[in-house]
Amino acid sequence: MVILHAFLALASGFAALVLIMGILTLTLKGLVPAWAATSGPVTAGGAFINIAGSFAAAAAGGYVTAWLSHPTPMQHVLALAIAVLALAALNALQSRTQRPAWFLLALVVAAPFGVFAGGIIWLRVAGILG
Repeated sequence: MVILHAFLALASGFAALVLIMGILTLTLKGLVPAWAATSGPVTAGGAFINIAGSFAAAAAGGYVTAWLSHPTPMQHVLALAIAVLALAALNALQSRTQRPAWFLLALVVAAPFGVFAGGIIWLRVAGILG
């Protein structure tokens, strides 16, 4: 039962991350299609929105994971951060010929830090972290 609970906490956090990032991407494609392009030059606005959106979506995923994984929230947040780091790195490797390296590196770094930020925010909201 404990393993199922841990799996559901991680899956829920990941689902929150994917859902928010998907909504952001679809909204961005509708409002400013050039910012959501998957290849070509990266504009400053597009880069900022993509990196900030990735961080925010990852923070939401970290928050959900911490919220659902009592009594060891940060262990589960760490597991989610590792999974997100691995997936972001694989995505960067796949996109390395289509996007600038600085942009891909920023996305790889932003997501795991966002997951940790979300976990820490939950700890503060729950009163566990002063």
